[in-house]
Amino acid sequence: MDQWAPEGPQHQQGGNTAARVATASARVPVARVPVVRSWHLPMALAAGVLGVALQLQQPALWPWPSYAGLMVGALLAAGGLVWWAGVRGPRRWHCSGVAILAAVLMYGLCGMRAAVFLEQSLAPALEGRDLRVTGVVAAMPQPRETGLRLRLEVEAAQLDGATVRVPPLIDLTWYAGGLGGEAGADSPPPAVRAGERWRLTVRLKAPHGGRNPHGFDYELWLWEQGVQATGNVRTSARLDALHGPPERLGATWRHPVEQLRQRVRDAIVRTLVDPAQDAARQRAAGVVAALVTGDQRAIERADWDVFRATGVAHLMSISGLHITLFAWLAAALLDRAWRRSQRLCLAVPAPTAALVGGVLLAAAYALFSGWGVPAQRTVCMLATVALLRLSGRRWPWPQVWLLACAVVLAVDPWALLQPGFWLSFVAVAVLFATDLGAARAYPVGVTGRFYALLREQWVVTLALTPLTLLLFGQVALVGLLANLVAIPWTTLVVTPLVLLGVLWAPLWQAAAWCVQALSVLLQWLAAWPWAQVALPMAPLWAGAAAVAGGVLLALRLPWGVRALGLALLLPALWWQPARPQPGQFELLAADVGQGQAVLVRTARHALLYDAGPRYHQDSDAGERVLVPLLRALGERLDLLVLSHRDTDHTGGAAAVLVQQPQARVLGSIEADHALQALRPAEPCLAGQHWNWDGVLFEVLHPPRDAGDGPGARAPKSNATSCVLRIAAAGTGDNTGGAVALLVGDIERAQEQALVDNGAALAADLLLVPHHGSKSSSSAPFLDAVQPRTALVQAGYRNRFGHPAPDVAARYQQRGVLLVQSPPCGAARWVSDTPLAVHCEREATRRYWHHRVPEASLLQQP
Repeated sequence: MDQWAPEGPQHQQGGNTAARVATASARVPVARVPVVRSWHLPMALAAGVLGVALQLQQPALWPWPSYAGLMVGALLAAGGLVWWAGVRGPRRWHCSGVAILAAVLMYGLCGMRAAVFLEQSLAPALEGRDLRVTGVVAAMPQPRETGLRLRLEVEAAQLDGATVRVPPLIDLTWYAGGLGGEAGADSPPPAVRAGERWRLTVRLKAPHGGRNPHGFDYELWLWEQGVQATGNVRTSARLDALHGPPERLGATWRHPVEQLRQRVRDAIVRTLVDPAQDAARQRAAGVVAALVTGDQRAIERADWDVFRATGVAHLMSISGLHITLFAWLAAALLDRAWRRSQRLCLAVPAPTAALVGGVLLAAAYALFSGWGVPAQRTVCMLATVALLRLSGRRWPWPQVWLLACAVVLAVDPWALLQPGFWLSFVAVAVLFATDLGAARAYPVGVTGRFYALLREQWVVTLALTPLTLLLFGQVALVGLLANLVAIPWTTLVVTPLVLLGVLWAPLWQAAAWCVQALSVLLQWLAAWPWAQVALPMAPLWAGAAAVAGGVLLALRLPWGVRALGLALLLPALWWQPARPQPGQFELLAADVGQGQAVLVRTARHALLYDAGPRYHQDSDAGERVLVPLLRALGERLDLLVLSHRDTDHTGGAAAVLVQQPQARVLGSIEADHALQALRPAEPCLAGQHWNWDGVLFEVLHPPRDAGDGPGARAPKSNATSCVLRIAAAGTGDNTGGAVALLVGDIERAQEQALVDNGAALAADLLLVPHHGSKSSSSAPFLDAVQPRTALVQAGYRNRFGHPAPDVAARYQQRGVLLVQSPPCGAARWVSDTPLAVHCEREATRRYWHHRVPEASLLQQP
């Protein structure tokens, strides 16, 4: 097969054309150029994608000249081959040589971009310092319950009057009512608009997110956004007198698209959001805003839960489907309008104008909607296909598909790590592979189009279900039915209405009614038993086999061949993560920021000790960390222990209990606590004990008589912390098993009471009391516990300064291994190897992950 063939009469003439070309070539001198085989380009494209994939596995970057040298070497080698062919006559390039050069070139390009970008990162010495920053608001601000989130394009920065360098793009949170203990006004932040120039006092830190097994990579997400520092706006009477108050320096012409997006979003809110309306109508307004401007945060968490459960979440944001549909509609309208002018048609053929105009208008829509990664990916694919058609080339679909992949990765190499990349490209490949001859199998007209839509949705669902399980660990069984209704309704009715509403605002009302009607159906489907199924996350080999099995089942092959795909599905469907042996237990301290959450697993049971903090109105550690973690591990909790009522220990409990309806609750929370209405909690009292699979669990605190007696004061929340001792079974030589001690936020008084009462405190692993606060970890208590390892669950540069330097020193003086969440991420400890701690951040490190400076671990924020 030729690498490409021009369209037109010459191509249709076949053999006659070939004969004329051969005759002409006999009279024309042959150029001394290499003979390029038909599979050289596909191999080069595939190798380029592989080169990007290999570079993304690097745990640390080389200096940028190393990558530049690789690129120059690859280009020189390619030029040398061309020169050699010109000197020595036509030579056939070996396919492997072409592939190696392409892989090295893309490897060097991706690495050099990363190395140059990393050089702009925030200097560790500037973290936690009050900086005076001048910059332009680069994106429309995001209102939140606690204040405002904005992105600032920095123009200048000063520290104590001296100019310093900070990253060019930073994310800031402007809290209402002061920050970090400073006495500020109770008023919300002022109105901030995209394109405005502001001078602010800020405190920055390097991007740092939780690192948990199968968890969301927040640092990669910020890397793709071009953000290299996050922080807070600092304002109070004292700080304003010292550094100056926040100043709006004026509006600018910069970021006009973001300014327009903000005006449109505000117009939608004014049109649709009315306090007198019901909640469903206001939630529909959030979907309308998301479809117009790409502001996904406008959609409430409860709605996202329904969309995910029914498999239509991809429709409620600016996805590739919306961009493609918009391009098709724009091209169709432009083609019809263009044909009305004879002069225009003589200047540029209508099909060409429609093709170019459709891609350009789709790019404009993607830019207006925020230029998210899915939109960028779709525009690159559309532009690639359009250029091929304009050039008159007719490539086989695998080659077109590979070219689109390579173009997307050349623009954004890190898209290869995004689930959307794999979902979209696998779906396109499957549709290409299965559409051969499919269109002729259906009747003409509306009925035929319906059957085609049904078949396409079925094929995509069949092929992507294993990939969805591999990426997310869950799949919506009602997704096929929900998408059959939601795709045409959203793309053909809702999306055109919300876009036309920019021209005539009353259409947004109609769009909101359509969204409400769809929401009723989706909520009904989400309420079905087994609407969504979650399975443990299989390893990569099993997941890849399952994806291959799903694709094989979707292809138009004999059923005897398709049945082989079922065998490939089995390892992923029946996969179960390894569990501890009877008599042993595993402890996983999740990375939840400034809070506490520890998962304890035995051979057949599981316990969660605390549920992490609440981050803000629509987000908590349960929804963001613990629920995905438990789902990925296929874990069913037997017991949730809430050490005490503080929100950094109970903030994620509600989300966990909703996802784990069978779990009992044991905790030191008051009778009128909001969680009691969700699941009644049994009081946590000393003396309680139970045995799971040979592992002994004992409650050592609080005492049963705490707070008793006439006139007795109710104890402080920390003082009621539930202290849990977990002991593995002893060995055959009468040696006791390993012990872990989980103590919540007990303070010196409770520590001393445990020591005085002769409690069994000796342990191999200690969960450091109160996150390493100065009020805990007293010397007598540590001498009684004598831990080998101590875990500190605290946020990076948290405002409390946990762990306190003198507390950390006490552990170090006793030779205790102090493991902290910021440099370690999720920490895994197993009772049969008590000297080893597995750190998720170290085990899965990539170069975009934050390396925590040693000095910053014991500094105040």
